[in-house]
Amino acid sequence: MTDKGYYIGIDLGTSSVKLMLVGSEGSIVRTVSREYPLIFPNPGWSEQFPDDWWNAVRDGLKELTDGLEPDQIKGIGCGGQMHGLVILDEDDCVIRPAILWNDGRTYKEVEYLNEVIGKQKLSEYTANIAFAGFTAPKLLWVRNNEPENFLRIRKVMLPKDYINYKLTGVHCCDYSDASGMLLLNVKNKCWSSEMLRICGLDESVMPHLYESFEPVGKVMPDIAAELNLSPRTLVVAGAGDNAAAAVGTGVVGNGGCNISIGTSGTVFISSSEFGVDPNNALHSFAHADGGYHLMGCMLSAASCNKWLCETILGTADYASEQKGITDGCLGRNRVYFLPYLMGERSPINDTDARGVFAGMTMDSSRQDLVQSVLEGVAFAIRDSVEVAKSLGIKIEKSRICGGGARSRLWRKIMANVLNIPLEIPKTEEGPGYGGAMLAMVGCGRFGSVAEAADALTKVSGTVEPDPEIAARYEKKYMVFKQIYPAMKKLFSEMKEA
Repeated sequence: MTDKGYYIGIDLGTSSVKLMLVGSEGSIVRTVSREYPLIFPNPGWSEQFPDDWWNAVRDGLKELTDGLEPDQIKGIGCGGQMHGLVILDEDDCVIRPAILWNDGRTYKEVEYLNEVIGKQKLSEYTANIAFAGFTAPKLLWVRNNEPENFLRIRKVMLPKDYINYKLTGVHCCDYSDASGMLLLNVKNKCWSSEMLRICGLDESVMPHLYESFEPVGKVMPDIAAELNLSPRTLVVAGAGDNAAAAVGTGVVGNGGCNISIGTSGTVFISSSEFGVDPNNALHSFAHADGGYHLMGCMLSAASCNKWLCETILGTADYASEQKGITDGCLGRNRVYFLPYLMGERSPINDTDARGVFAGMTMDSSRQDLVQSVLEGVAFAIRDSVEVAKSLGIKIEKSRICGGGARSRLWRKIMANVLNIPLEIPKTEEGPGYGGAMLAMVGCGRFGSVAEAADALTKVSGTVEPDPEIAARYEKKYMVFKQIYPAMKKLFSEMKEA
């Protein structure tokens, strides 16, 4: 099919939005970024103003489309940060700041859901158990702590869905993003009546559900005129950032794996069939390709390195901090780091967990600390991989993406800790590129997400594990995985002290 138009992919992240103009043959023509602030009203809380997202997207789209004819933009697809609670009133106005995925305030609600309602029932209703980051506990928190706001709710949305609403006027959500709300019956792809009842909500407040590649509407005429778009430009439902990144890196269909080292870290395993981890250490979600996936998510990944370098060491020159860490250092560091700066989700599900340096001595160096942070994130990713292995899933290789994956050192550490080859996608802009690919499918450029992935996603290189380094890391991992169990009771006591 001949198509000379362009497609826009939007990556609505936690600290910024990245917008991408993609040609019909998959070339990235232009990228634009806009930052917005995070709000931390209390320790462990994390919020943002949805209109900050929209203003950033609107401003970025003007720059992205500058010089183009409106009819050249065929479609828009958005990948967005998951789980964030956006609530609108009867006039579609935002009621309160969005409570984000990395917000830890809902520990009481999580305990209620997991212990009173029960993990078995939650898994039966949604294929998952409650985690602090999920949306349903946030709704219960609002009901318990801001009852006046809860009574005003007329629509519940996720972050990227708010952008789609502002573009089209349609209240929509895709299955992949909805999977992380603890409100979706993932197996049957419908809202869970049981979970809505538990949260005190009517189904009328929930957005209409779509596959990620399905069009939800067209850009409203007034918005189109402002943003140099056509009122014929299609907007597809889009996907949660991890599912969008998996599409953007070609991890679709059965048996693919993608590891992302972004603000958070994920292990994403795609499947054509629905499946559940019986211990619910991994999430069971719908995928943006129309299938399903299992996912392990750690709350702090590249953000751990950012914290150490910028907040503690006072530098943003990450490359210089890693320069002295040679192959001979790998697997020989005596300092360990638990990367639980925001608590942790997969596989331990502990909001009380915190970051810990262990094994330091008088001769421990700045370099040792930097290396231990990179290794701690890799070890924590392996924790989720080990759960997948225990389910009989064979992970023989993986794609790797995210800001942290741009570090050659971190890629090498990750390949050796996991002891598998890691493929580097030629295009590293996972969620945004995946969003553009979903738009292409929705506009008919490709017949399926798998077809788009086959045509557009390529590998630029592969990081192979070194047998000697991998063997050293195997011993280190055996030590690492004992640190959290030894600290678990203390984390709870620290919270109460």
